[in-house]
Amino acid sequence: MAARDPGLIITADDFGLHVSVNLAVERAFREGVLTTASLMVGAPAAADAIARAKANPSLRVGLHLVLADGRATLPPRAIPDLVDADGNFGARMVREGFRFFLLPAVRRQLAAEISAQFEAFAASGLALDHVNAHRHFHLHPTILSMMIDIGRPFGLRAIRLPREAHTPAWLAPWLALLARRLAAAGIGYNDYTLGIRQSGRFDEHALLAALSHLPARGIGEIYLHPATQSGSAVSRAAPGYRHADELAALTSPRVLRVHHMLRQHGFRFGGFADLAHAP
Repeated sequence: MAARDPGLIITADDFGLHVSVNLAVERAFREGVLTTASLMVGAPAAADAIARAKANPSLRVGLHLVLADGRATLPPRAIPDLVDADGNFGARMVREGFRFFLLPAVRRQLAAEISAQFEAFAASGLALDHVNAHRHFHLHPTILSMMIDIGRPFGLRAIRLPREAHTPAWLAPWLALLARRLAAAGIGYNDYTLGIRQSGRFDEHALLAALSHLPARGIGEIYLHPATQSGSAVSRAAPGYRHADELAALTSPRVLRVHHMLRQHGFRFGGFADLAHAP
């Protein structure tokens, strides 16, 4: 893809996970620099998140597919090889990745769950800005293929490319493959990502540093996990996350000043639908 004029997508993941996340997303959008949120359609506070998104129609909202370390949309009896008796996915992603490759029955159930999550998002009435997967599970080729094939009829136009500077050598080939497949499929994506190494601790200092060293060309995405509470109060799977510090960063007056300066220097801000068009 040819280098594009500079633009930045600032995303909150896990929208719908907890009411404190939803409150933070709304506040960071109205009072801060947030432009975008990724919705977990099967999460406990999804209905509240959808209502808040509709009350803020300029907020871009995408689908945050949950296929690990979270709750499924379909009942356990429909996808018994994917979830436990309570309908929860496990966190052993390497093991599950091999099962997706090797077991046709598991792949059928996986496709059914992905379809159900797209259907739930469509039922919300929200415009689909983008799609990504919890814990970047769309790096798995099987999940990526299903995401594209199933998502097209639902208006899929863009997918997050989790490519950060200093990517580990073992991950680089997977990211290159993902980018090639998205380009070949005519799906938009960001040129680079910031936030992977700071996940759960993207405070004001880290956000100011990121905004001060943005590339002069290309569409970037910064993603965070803001909430009004922190750690296990939001998610037992993220006891060390400083969610409230990330909300403070998004609404910081210093960050707002840098954001304004970037606009003056030609940076565009928005969602994937605004900036990360298909090649």
